[in-house]
Amino acid sequence: MVAIYSLLHDPIFILFAAIFIDLLIGDPRWLPHPVIQLGRVITFLEKRWNVGKHRVGKGVCLTVTVVLLVFLLSTILIFIAYKLHPLIGVFVQIYLISSTIAIKGLSSAAKGVLSPLVNGDLIEARIQLSMIVGRDTERLPESEIVRGTVETVAENTVDGITAPLFWAMIGGAPLAMVYRAINTLDSMVGYKNEKFMQFGWASAKLDDLANWIPARITALSMWLGAFLIKGSNTRNGWSVTWRDARKHPSPNSGWSEAMVAGLLEVQLGGINYYRGRRSVRATMGDRARELTQSDIGKAVHYMHGGWIVFFLMGICFLLLLRLIN
Repeated sequence: MVAIYSLLHDPIFILFAAIFIDLLIGDPRWLPHPVIQLGRVITFLEKRWNVGKHRVGKGVCLTVTVVLLVFLLSTILIFIAYKLHPLIGVFVQIYLISSTIAIKGLSSAAKGVLSPLVNGDLIEARIQLSMIVGRDTERLPESEIVRGTVETVAENTVDGITAPLFWAMIGGAPLAMVYRAINTLDSMVGYKNEKFMQFGWASAKLDDLANWIPARITALSMWLGAFLIKGSNTRNGWSVTWRDARKHPSPNSGWSEAMVAGLLEVQLGGINYYRGRRSVRATMGDRARELTQSDIGKAVHYMHGGWIVFFLMGICFLLLLRLIN
């Protein structure tokens, strides 16, 4: 009994359990999701602070306020839960960490685009893609629908899976929640447009910092995992990533995207449209062939291989620290 009790409180067990819960149920609508509430807080503050002068300073205040609020609330919630009962505390930690990762959600989103494509329904595929990307999708041909989906899976493997796991390994549920707060801030106010260029500066920079290490480890993890995935060009994946990752406008997103492009032997990036405005992004990979429907499934395989290797490396590192200490 003592051994079981000790196991339930082990941080490694809590991480395994959080991943299992996400794989099992994802983000069901009937459960209150912390990120939704967080988004409401950010929206409330943005409407009141993103006006007038000194918007960079106000944006810094927003970032600091939200990050500290999330850290304090999650820490207090976990503390109270453990006071009520240790097992309640464990459950709360598991739930909070699982709410920061989106393995099932990202996989389901990709399959949601692939399914109508397989059935020849481009209209529905465009609608499904529009739910996970910011670009215009109404007139995209099949190859561009595939490109958008593959790019989304590759990029979101970091901020949707490996980065929150990275911070959870370091600081448990509170740091995982802090990471999710930073990422949500960036997704809501971190745009480089007239409205958010100054106000969202701090949020965007902090998100870049939070993702810097996880993004690079994720690319390595995808590469290692690809050795077990049939048809992967691992040599090309490594060379393309080293050559093209820095071309991406984000200092982090290019690493996983370039790796997937190299492994698939396709070209990602190029021309996108946002509310009718043309945007040209640097390409990654070589156009050895055209993108096809099957590339969506392969990208999902690289996503799974990437996070599994990433997680196993993290667990090995935690166990090594225990042995040293």
